[in-house]
Amino acid sequence: MDARVVVTGIGVVTPIGSGRQAFWRHLLAGRCGVAPVESFDTSGYKVHVGCEVKDFDPAPYVERLEAERLGRASQLAIAAARLALADAERAAEDLEPARCGVAMGTTSGEPREVERFDDCYVAERLEQVDDRFMSLYPCHVIAGHVAAELGFAGPNLVIPAACAAGNYAIANALDVLRAGRAELMLAGGADCFSRITYTGFARLGAIAPERCQPFDKNRRGMIPGEGAAVLVLEPLARALARGAPVYAEVRGYGLSCDAHHMTAAHPDGAARAMARALEESGAGADEVAYVSAHGTGTPTNDRLETRALERIFGDRARRLPTSSIKSMIGHTMGAASAIEGAVCALAVHDDHVPPTIHFERPDPECEVDCVPNEARAMKVPVAMNNAYAFGGNNASVIFRKVPEARP
Repeated sequence: MDARVVVTGIGVVTPIGSGRQAFWRHLLAGRCGVAPVESFDTSGYKVHVGCEVKDFDPAPYVERLEAERLGRASQLAIAAARLALADAERAAEDLEPARCGVAMGTTSGEPREVERFDDCYVAERLEQVDDRFMSLYPCHVIAGHVAAELGFAGPNLVIPAACAAGNYAIANALDVLRAGRAELMLAGGADCFSRITYTGFARLGAIAPERCQPFDKNRRGMIPGEGAAVLVLEPLARALARGAPVYAEVRGYGLSCDAHHMTAAHPDGAARAMARALEESGAGADEVAYVSAHGTGTPTNDRLETRALERIFGDRARRLPTSSIKSMIGHTMGAASAIEGAVCALAVHDDHVPPTIHFERPDPECEVDCVPNEARAMKVPVAMNNAYAFGGNNASVIFRKVPEARP
């Protein structure tokens, strides 16, 4: 079965707003979610800022499970899933459970549960480790909790492919639907803010002291963040039959591994992912109107990503709108490309692309149109979502406008 698969619902929980409408409005306005870290004491670090989801309350979203017995990443994922289903005008109780599945990406799973264990270990109080520990911290529980909350009994998978995990989850869901193994899939990613992740990037010297400036000459690094995004994916024929909102078609994807270095990307691998996505989708490079860049704001990533874009788009890479929303919401790890997938679907649907904020000085080594500082109204028939991760995992997904869908 080679069904056309479309996005009919978008749920997001981010440092600049939750829910499709608030998130998109704030993103196009260039709102920045960087603030002093509140989750833990950063006095022992050289950096002190992050992109946290402030004042998040899981209670309105967690109805069947007990919110206080879930890790934060699961809470964020469930909230995004509930928002996505509501946006798709689907009620979980009206769906056939065995034909509905979940595919989620993550980098760290539930690291705060590991931190609690470590605190008990260091304090020599292991007897205080909660008896629920083994059911809370493994990364697979994120998709499991989403399914349990919604009663979905179809395919269920977590893909821990680091910062490309959201795109990998979308790709998996696309395959499941095309094969006819489900009628509806929730696909996305979730990660929470944690000491473990923050410490790792701080030790790498990768965290910027104040702000993230992708593609800028004076960029100094990324900003760790947290969040979740879920896309409701279903066959186009079913969506049209029920008069569903349709944002974009997920036309194809490309995956690759650099097999090069654990933390440094290689332009060959990134270019292979883009080329495979174009080939599978049937889109020509000249049809792509917008690229959602991985765009971490680190000196190495942005330079290598520019080289990869040049290999696919040639001289046009300099003129192709290519923005990084990490300048606003930080790097949300396994949620990053899921949130950016939502951005691509919205860009295709609304014919607007978000900016790269904090851009001040062009870099001769990063000659791309990063849509500096202000959103742009433009036709977006085809958008490409790029994600690159530690371990050399690369994933590109193509989103295309659906002319026959309702406005």
